[in-house]
Parts: sequence; structure tokens; C-alpha cells
Amino acid sequence: MIGDVLATSILFEAIKQKYPEAELHYVLNSHTYPVVEGNPFIDQFHFFTPRHEKSKRQLWQFANQLRLEKFDVVIDVYALLSSNIITLRSKATIRISIDKGRNSLIYNHTFKNNPEAKTNAGLAIENRLQLLEPLDIDTSKIVRPKIYLTEGEKSNAKQFLESSGIDLKKPLFMIGVLGSGQNKTYPFGYMAEVIDTIAKEQPKSQILFNYIPKQERDAKAIFELCLLETKSHIFFDVFGKSLRDFLAITSHCNALIGNEGGAINMAKALYIPTFTIFSPWIKKEAWNMFDDGVKHVSVHLKDYKEHIYKDVSHPKQLKSKASILYEEFKPSFFEDEIKAFLKRLN
Repeated sequence: MIGDVLATSILFEAIKQKYPEAELHYVLNSHTYPVVEGNPFIDQFHFFTPRHEKSKRQLWQFANQLRLEKFDVVIDVYALLSSNIITLRSKATIRISIDKGRNSLIYNHTFKNNPEAKTNAGLAIENRLQLLEPLDIDTSKIVRPKIYLTEGEKSNAKQFLESSGIDLKKPLFMIGVLGSGQNKTYPFGYMAEVIDTIAKEQPKSQILFNYIPKQERDAKAIFELCLLETKSHIFFDVFGKSLRDFLAITSHCNALIGNEGGAINMAKALYIPTFTIFSPWIKKEAWNMFDDGVKHVSVHLKDYKEHIYKDVSHPKQLKSKASILYEEFKPSFFEDEIKAFLKRLN
């Protein structure tokens, strides 16, 4: 997932700071490459594709190909079956991963994920940084994910926005109207209410929706639920045709507001203010990266109805009840927070 790839990219910068002459390679899913394209700390990319995922033969060939690189160190952030095989075939002297109990035969350094964050970087960052301890790297030194856009990409996005009727002197908001799945998507009616609040509080605002073509019907359904006045603020047909286009457009926005997920994480990596609505079954402490209550704010059902989580050891236990819990998570709960957030952007 995009958020995972971004969070993991911090390891490259941390390693390069300690070992500037090291050659660093990144094995990642091919569709996530745009978020790390141009990263100066990564020397080479190896793309794991659906073809490798579906075929054991293709996976084995991929692992053998990587073995030819003669890696000294392999850091496996997930310890999945595929990455287990790649690590085993690598013959690397140092093999690091998270502790999944039985994987100690594959890795000679394993770490358990910490249950609580020590900084506002969040667990997604802190748990990855601890994987660098065997390399004698100071893991208390926090590194932020960053996205590297070219001046040409930003300039092209500016021209696209202006030619689409956007006035960059007025507030411009990107709305993450849809999550990566139904159980990570704030109810359509509630999201429309949030967008209505934005338009009311920021009467000069211009609003963009983040969606891809196959999500157009759902995005349109949310648009139709907005008040008539709100609709006049929304430029529904103005969106990025590619992930890099989305990033360049977002770099010109005053904030990204919406469902927790890749779009929020990308905005943070672009240093754009964010207001995040978490799904009730996602652990907020893991992915509220760099929340400071000012520039980056996030809300979760647990913030308002803590009793629901009293006997729940992990929010994922509530995944099957996401739709029911979402109905409990009314926009009125965080109306004051989003108004304050919008006011600070002025």
C-alpha cells in the first residue's frame, strides 16, 4: 500500500546519513513506485508485480535475480511468505525483520512492534526505525517521509489548475472522499456534511475530489448529497490522471481533508496540512503520523466513544462491524475540530 511504501522509505535516508557510500535497493510493488520516484536516497528499484504474486515459479525467478545483487543486508518490513523466500535466497549476512514467532530461522535480527508510540511520528515510523538498530543507527532520530516532485511537474499542475478555472490565490482543498475500501470509507452522507462545513467556513474555497475513474460513481454520489451552495465550490472534473499528477496538484492545495489512507500520507510527505477521519477499526496510533493538533489533526470514533473500545485489545477486532460503527461516528462529534483547523489555515 502507498502509506506503507512511504513509511518504509524513511529507512533509506536514515541509512544514507550513517553510511553515505552504501548502495541501497528497494523491492516494492510496481504500482506504488510514483510515491518514491526521484527519491535521492534510493539507488535502485526492483518491482514486485502481480505476476510474481500469482506464480511461485515467477517468484522464485525474481528471488534468484535479486540474489545476483549479493546484498550484505536485507531489511524485510513485513515478513510475508514472498519476502521470506527473497530473504532466504539472498544469502545476506544480516537479515532483519519484525518478529512473527517462527521466522527466527530466516532472520538473525527480529523486533516486536511496539504497542505505544513514544513520539508524534507514530508507530508506523517508530516500528520501522527500530529495524535499523543492528546497523548501529540512532533510531531515536526521527526521519519524515518525503515526496520529491520536479519543478516541471509542479509547474504543469499549476497550469492545469489555472486552465481549469482554479484561482490559486483563493483557498484550495483536496478531499479524500473515498477510502481504499468500503470499511475505510466514511459514510457518504456524513462526508457530504463535512464538505458542507468546509464550504460554509471557507466561503472562498475551491474544492477538489480525490478519486480514480472507477470510483467516479461513488464520488458523484457524495457530490449529489452536498448542499446546492457547496456544489458551486466543487470542481468535480478536475483531478489527476495519474498518481504523479495527483501529487503535483495536491502540492498546490492548502490542505487535504478526508479518509485516512494513502492520500493523507502523501499529503503529509508533501508537507501539506491534513485533517484525517479514521475508520473505527484502524489503530489511530499506528498511522496518525506527525499529528500535532495544529497542522495535522486526526479524529477517531474512540476519541468520542471510548467505552466501545473498553474490552477490545486491538481495533481490528471491530473490522466486521465497520459499517455499524461508522454510523455512530457523526460529523457533529468533530465539527469544532474541523472548524478550528480551517480557521488556522487562514
